[in-house]
Amino acid sequence: MLSNLKKIRQELSPLYPSNEIEGIIRIIFDHLKHWSPVDIVLHRDDILSDYITEKIDNILSRLKQHEPIQYIIGEGRFFGRSFKVTPDTLIPRQETEELVEMIIKDFANIDDLQVFDIGTGSGCIAISLAFNLPFSIVTGIDISLKAIEIATENAKSMKAHRVSFHTADIFTLLPQQDSLDIIVSNPPYIANSEKADMEANVLNYEPHSALFVSDDNPLCFYIAIADFAMTALRGGGKLYFEINPIYADRLKDVLIEKGFCDVEIHLDIHNRKRFACASKPHNIE
Repeated sequence: MLSNLKKIRQELSPLYPSNEIEGIIRIIFDHLKHWSPVDIVLHRDDILSDYITEKIDNILSRLKQHEPIQYIIGEGRFFGRSFKVTPDTLIPRQETEELVEMIIKDFANIDDLQVFDIGTGSGCIAISLAFNLPFSIVTGIDISLKAIEIATENAKSMKAHRVSFHTADIFTLLPQQDSLDIIVSNPPYIANSEKADMEANVLNYEPHSALFVSDDNPLCFYIAIADFAMTALRGGGKLYFEINPIYADRLKDVLIEKGFCDVEIHLDIHNRKRFACASKPHNIE
């Protein structure tokens, strides 16, 4: 076991920071042996079977090609649960958990909410909200049929009965007026010009359609979703976005211009402008 750990650290050290390597080690042994970090320490003197060693070597080989560990093992952790992920879905991020926490905090103790997740991917936001907003009905949409299949599979395996998923394009979707309490979206927001600064594990493996937008119109998804939300939300309903810090102030102006109130930009754990929220006024019909 010690030799396996040493090999992983040595071979990954040119590619990943040490804290990320330790996180990868925890994921590998949780996946292969169902060991917690404490178990890894307790079993450090164990001799691993040839089967497990071969599995580790295979994972290590793929990691050295910058393939994300979540795609290698087929799952990513989000809000305390393991979600199936594939290259057709984005890998759940810690920052997005903060968005879910914000929504849960704002709507604590309110039952029977109608929630709409746009660009749902693996369904991690929609399913997490379904479990944490009592008796709410959650719908997730995505333009990718493959992503919807993964999200549906995740909901079924987790027994998330009050959530459903459908293919739809936000640019052509017609809203049902005053029907929703919450709209949330983590849409594509990285400008094509930012690709040069992206890590290889993101650029070479995650779906570009869920990541990148044109430099000429970087807020196109936000504008379409805001227009949809102004009709679909009930008075007092709220719109939540994960955003690109570069365009935070511009997006705030757009939301105000479209008639939203209580428009706020929130920082993430890294002190970056990462989230926007806004309310539909009660007096708009």
